[in-house]
This record gives sequence, structure tokens and C-alpha cells, in this order.
Amino acid sequence: MTPAVPDLLVVGGGVGGVAAALTAVRLGRRVILTEETDWLGGQLTSQAVPPDENAWIEEPSTSPGYAEFRRRIRDYYRRNYPLTSTAAAAPILNPGLGVVSRLCHEPRVALAVIEEMLAPWIASGRLEVLLRHRPVAVEVDGDRARSVTVRRADGTERELSAPIIVDATELGDLLALGDVEHVIGAEGRDDTGELHAPEAADPLDQQAISWCFALEHRPGEDHVGDRPARYEHWRTHVSPFWPGPQLSWTDVNPISLRVNTRPLFQLRPTPDVPFDLWRFRRILAAENFREGTIDTDVTVVNWPQIDYWEAPILGVDEDAAARALTASRELSASFLYWMQTEAPREDGGTGYRGLRLRGDVTGTDDGYAKAPYIREARRAITEFRVLEQHVGVEARGPGIGSEIFADSVGIGHYRIDLHPSTSGRTYVDIEAYPFQIPLGALLPVRVDNLLPTAKNIGTTHITNGCYRLHPVEWAIGEAVGALASFALERGLPPRAVRADADLLDDYRRLLTDRLGVTLRWREEVRTHHWRPDPVDAEDVPVR
Repeated sequence: MTPAVPDLLVVGGGVGGVAAALTAVRLGRRVILTEETDWLGGQLTSQAVPPDENAWIEEPSTSPGYAEFRRRIRDYYRRNYPLTSTAAAAPILNPGLGVVSRLCHEPRVALAVIEEMLAPWIASGRLEVLLRHRPVAVEVDGDRARSVTVRRADGTERELSAPIIVDATELGDLLALGDVEHVIGAEGRDDTGELHAPEAADPLDQQAISWCFALEHRPGEDHVGDRPARYEHWRTHVSPFWPGPQLSWTDVNPISLRVNTRPLFQLRPTPDVPFDLWRFRRILAAENFREGTIDTDVTVVNWPQIDYWEAPILGVDEDAAARALTASRELSASFLYWMQTEAPREDGGTGYRGLRLRGDVTGTDDGYAKAPYIREARRAITEFRVLEQHVGVEARGPGIGSEIFADSVGIGHYRIDLHPSTSGRTYVDIEAYPFQIPLGALLPVRVDNLLPTAKNIGTTHITNGCYRLHPVEWAIGEAVGALASFALERGLPPRAVRADADLLDDYRRLLTDRLGVTLRWREEVRTHHWRPDPVDAEDVPVR
């Protein structure tokens, strides 16, 4: 029997893809969701990045699906882990007590929660999930995407079609495969007028990627592996914008660009260094668990030392991209080897030989994440483009707040945070106001039925720096899942919803009244312009 054609095809099972699929099935739609790896969740899971969030994330204004996800994470630990009485009673339980977020947790727990959230819809037959399926072709007929061909790990292929197709891939793959208008790298100031854009466009100016890994520390044990082939290169190479070799405790503050030294372990906090690297993205804190169960911390290494900025992975041929990905993994392996063998210790010695990779945490044999952490993708050219002038504090002026969009479909916040890039540019880390997500940034200028739903929406190289984080991507996914359902119900292309004021009002009421989505920040929040991060410390390492 031929399977029924789904209402919605979501290609890419990262944060935005999961949110889009979940929202659509909850609104009665049938969905196929594909994912290149064997884990749904993207940044949260296969890339092993604890959530980067805003200061108001615990408030009711948070995207409802993302708030449910966070609530379920805490419930999972309370149900299944031997928490201390203090941890179990904490209303804002942070399993890792990490600095980067109020909710630092294991990637595999995020996966378990995502699977819980999707389970009833898979059982009902309304949701089909295809893991280890990578998109390899997109058929486009005029201004409509007809189908996507996905290839399994064993080489077999399957052609999938749906009235509406979602590109939730980490790199905006469908945009390229379908020749949908898009841009890569940095736009020029002559185009965008943005204060912090380069003078001229540079497609190869792309943010560093990072291959994260999970570690525990067992003093007295020896877990040193083989010396990586290019270890000496990373040990001695100095980039022109960096204060020394990348394998070091010394980096630069992303905001002030002053030289910064932060050790792995710190005997006591100081005003200049209020916390150490170990605590920054710690996802399991032994002190949260009863004695005799979890006896060692686990942290995720996603620090400046593993930012790979030598070469881009977009706008180059497949071999060059593959070489860059391999080099990124080797940089991470080199940093681990350096920490184990040569890193200065707080007691005057060198090397932490007891650092041990935790592949069980990342779901891999070698301890490294299943996929690299991607900060920047291809970006669709859309009906509306979010510029620095819409959200940047310096560009708009103090106390003014972010632009108010009449077609807002959600909210988010993060600093405009650009990591060192493949063009040799250092950090761009500047204040942004709490912002809205405009519907126009989700609608490609030409293709009617393909919707970007991750880091591939209509931002610029600059504003991608604040729209790329976990909760914002989830909010984008919710908006797209609801838009697809609304457009299918009315028998219209998605762009028609924005073009008609009455339709736009009806769609926005679906978001607010049925899904509980907040479309506008409270005024005192919208105009807030000092760093509203979980930790009030200017010296927080790069995110």
C-alpha cells in the first residue's frame, strides 16, 4: 500500500525541525520528519551544546513548547536520578549547575524528552520520523518545491513530497539543493547599512564551527590517548587576532577583546575570573546527587580553544568542506591532548591525565559529539530581512528598544554574538534588545511552499548572531508549524497569510489563543539594554 502523502515534510530534526513537526501534529496535521544523524535535537543533542538562553526564560513569555521541554527536562531528573533533597526541592533545578544557563543538562536527557514529546504522535501514525536520512536532491517546479530525495546511511534513497516543505537543516541544505535564493557569509555595509558589517560582502566570512565533547576528571587515572597528527600545528600556530597559540588557557574577552586567562579548575573565584572553564558548561554536578551514585562532574567543552576558523564549510566544494570538518575534529582532539599532557595546572604542575572522554553522554564511541556545532548557515532571501538596525542597541540608541513588527510570530533574545570567522575577523559581541521574530523573515521571496526554520531564516550575518540560539530556533519552529497548518486549512500558500491583514490577524490569533505564544515583549523588557545573561559577569567566556 502506498503511504499517504503528508501535509508537511520537515527536513532536519534539530531544534526548529522538532518544534515545527510537534506543533503541526498537535494542530491535526500529518508530518514526516527526517534527520541526518540518529538523534533528534540538533544543538541540544547531537551537537552537545547546553542551552544558551535569556534572562526571562523562566517567565510565562517563553515559547510554550520550549517551556514544556525545559519543564520535562527537570521532571526527568526528578523522576529518574538520585537527587539530593536540596536539588530535588529546587524549583529551578540545574542538573549541571553550569554557568551558561539555568538548565545545563545531558544531551541524552534532551533526546529522551524530545522522544517523549513526540511519542504519542508517532504511535498515532500522524508523525513518521526517518533517522539517518540526508537530503540529496530537491525537485522544484517553477515557484514550488515538489519533493525532496533523502539518502539513508546504507545508500538507498527515498523521494518525499508534501504540500509544504520545511528546511530545518543545520546548514540550509534545501536552499542550495533547490536553487532557492539565499546568501552565505557576510553581507557588506553598502548593502545592509549595518554598523558592524564589513565594508564589502564576503561569502567566505563565516563563523567558526566547534566540535564539542564531554569530559569527566578522575585524578590519579591516566586516560591520555594518541597524539593527534596536527597537534604541533595547533600547539604553535597563532592567528593574527589571537593573543597566542590556540592551545592555551589564554583567549580574549568577546566583548572588550582584552586578553583573558581562565584556567580549567580554579581554587577560588576572583573579581577578574569569577568562575573556571570546568563550571562554564558543566552538565552534571556531582553535588546534586546522593552520595554513592554519581561521583564525578561531567562538563561539555565548547570553549574558545576549539573554535575552528581556518576554513569555511559553505561556498566551497565537498572535498574542501570535508577537510575543514576533519580539521575541526582534530583541533578538539588536540586541545584535549594538550589539557591532558601540557596544560599548566593550578598546583604548578602540568597536564590533567585523568581527563576522560564520556562518549556515553554524547552517544558516540569516541566521546566527541555526533555532529559539529554550527553557528551559521545559508540564509534565505526573504520578504523581510532582519538588520542590526532593528535589534542592535548601538544601532538604535539606548532606551529605544527593538523594532516592533506588525507581523511578529514570536519573541527571543540574545546578544549579537559572532565568533571569530574564517575571514580572520575576531569576535563581534554587542548588545541587542529583546526582539520579535517577523513572519516576513520566514517567507522566501520566490518559492511559495518551502519555509526556512532554523539558522536559515532572513537574518544577516550580523543578526544571525542573536537569532541562532536554542529558544529562538524553537520559537521559529513553532511559528512555522502553525503557519503550515493554517495555510493548509485555508488552501493558501504561506505568503498569502502575510499579504492579507485579516488572514494575518487570524493566524496570529492561532498562535496566541490556541498555542499560547507571546508575540511582544513587555515594554520594560523590550527596552532593556544591559547584558541580561544568566550570570552577571562581563568576563563570561565566548558562547
